[in-house]
Amino acid sequence: MKKIIPVNRPLFSKLEKKYLNQCIDSGWISSGGPFILKFEDSFKKIVSRRYSATVSNGTAALDIAIKTLNLKKGDEIIVPNFTIISCLNEIIREGIKPIFIDADPNTFNIDSDQIENKITKKTKAILIVHIYGLPVNLDKIIKLKNKYKLKLIEDCAEQLGQTYKKKPIGSFGDISTFSFYANKHITTGEGGMIVTNNKSYYKKFLELRNICFSLKKPRFVHDDLGWNYRMTNMQAAIGYAQLKKLRYFIKKKRKIGNYYSKELQKISDLQLPVLSNEFSKNIFWVYSIIIKNKNFNAIQLSKIMKKKGIETRPFFCPMHIQPIIKKLKLINKNEKFPVSEKIYRYGLYLPSGIGNTFDEVKEVVKQLKIIFKD
Repeated sequence: MKKIIPVNRPLFSKLEKKYLNQCIDSGWISSGGPFILKFEDSFKKIVSRRYSATVSNGTAALDIAIKTLNLKKGDEIIVPNFTIISCLNEIIREGIKPIFIDADPNTFNIDSDQIENKITKKTKAILIVHIYGLPVNLDKIIKLKNKYKLKLIEDCAEQLGQTYKKKPIGSFGDISTFSFYANKHITTGEGGMIVTNNKSYYKKFLELRNICFSLKKPRFVHDDLGWNYRMTNMQAAIGYAQLKKLRYFIKKKRKIGNYYSKELQKISDLQLPVLSNEFSKNIFWVYSIIIKNKNFNAIQLSKIMKKKGIETRPFFCPMHIQPIIKKLKLINKNEKFPVSEKIYRYGLYLPSGIGNTFDEVKEVVKQLKIIFKD
């Protein structure tokens, strides 16, 4: 069988094994234990927040964030059209109306210039997602948040360690969320974190992640419905070890991204990621490319690469195209999202995981040059 270059490979060391063995030896393997507190405490310092709570995954963090804001049925929330559907799950379940905004053509983030025209008296919050490598234009978002007295949820799943004007991503939202899936900057296999500076929000996080066991009343007495969204001590042990290497991981991500950009810049048929802007340097969670040659699309290029033993990933399917969103009639048929459609059709990302080797990256470059005859 031909060896496949994976789109992502996590990177572990003896430290993760050491901490996992401590969990096993102590018996603290489930949703209590010292590593949960150590992980939460270290994490909140990195993102400059007062409170942090581990959860079972990034989707859980988003679910808790939405429910914590206590929005009412019929309220509206501004959301990016180009994102993963996890952002919509709890919004839809709560009966809140998502208002979709197209993507910026250069960063693929929510186009902050299009938001104000869609704010109404029913708008109560904005949910932003920092996509792929560069953050959302937070100056404009915060200006709108303050002007219209809105809440802000900041989904930072893809950009842990990134900064905006030297301030940590994850320090801007009323609530900010993170994911530790295997392809993220640090991983716990599955896992997530939710952070805030608001103490009452934090208390709600703790209840909602723990099937709403009350922080004050006797055990098994519940005032609300929550989830079992707890992280295990073993997951936290891995996360605590990974967090110690975050700077190295980001340095390697940027090294891979900059190598791709240098080697692929002469291929005129490809749009490469923006390396930096006035706010930030690209953190290259993934290395994304857009095909400018309309003779073939991302699916076709992905099939060609697969035959060469190289795995790629498509871009997110935009919300206005999602069958379930259409079925629920959450999209106005007259609305157009041309940027989202274009990057979905012609965009994919290349192997760029922290555990990927530079020999693998060089092979990807070699094959792309052959395909595009550079």
